Amino acid sequence: MPASPLPLPQYAPVLAEVQGKGAVFPVRRIYCVGQNYAEHAREMGSDPDRPSPFFFSKPADALVPSGSVLAFPSRTENLHHEVELVVALGGGGHDLAPEDAEALVFGAAVGFDMTRRDLQAEAKAKGRPWDMAKGFDASAPLGPIVPGLPPRDAAIHCELDGVVRQQGDIAQMIWSVPEILAHLSRYVPLAPGDLVFTGTPAGVGPVRPGQRLRGEVAGLPPVEVRYQA
Repeated sequence: MPASPLPLPQYAPVLAEVQGKGAVFPVRRIYCVGQNYAEHAREMGSDPDRPSPFFFSKPADALVPSGSVLAFPSRTENLHHEVELVVALGGGGHDLAPEDAEALVFGAAVGFDMTRRDLQAEAKAKGRPWDMAKGFDASAPLGPIVPGLPPRDAAIHCELDGVVRQQGDIAQMIWSVPEILAHLSRYVPLAPGDLVFTGTPAGVGPVRPGQRLRGEVAGLPPVEVRYQA
């Protein structure tokens, strides 16, 4: 076999900001739990009567920091915002009990699970994977990570150009953070560097070029991004 004319690829690890530490958090994997607030499950046409949680993932380099100005994604006419509490793991394990899973948490942040909703709807209708709807470039804006356990009953909301579009409370999650981590650990071994997006409240909707998003969870620094016009 002839030698490749190209050099071996080189790339830097994905790093997330840690508030007040003068440090960064190296990101290993990004996991997301779907439809974890009852009202959001209803608006997406599902039954929220505490079904088993389901998961999908994004590539680590889908992460972008708060304050970014983003190109509007290609191949979509219906980009949606989904504000979420995000937990960052400092420990790992497999097939964990909830009380043991909570001990893995390094810290918490606010993030957006950006979604090409038209591509997701097409994938659902055809029984296809969601990867291109959920895992595209810059689909995971993230605010600074605050060390410590995440809040259990904090307000969460999203503003689009200063107008509140989503609002709820972390206490409204169908599955708590320890339960989410325990369920996820039954499918894959969790490890230091993993980020877990924990679901979004009702009110998801479209974002247009030129618009600005701000997501907040009480007690955590916000995440803000703007899309180029």
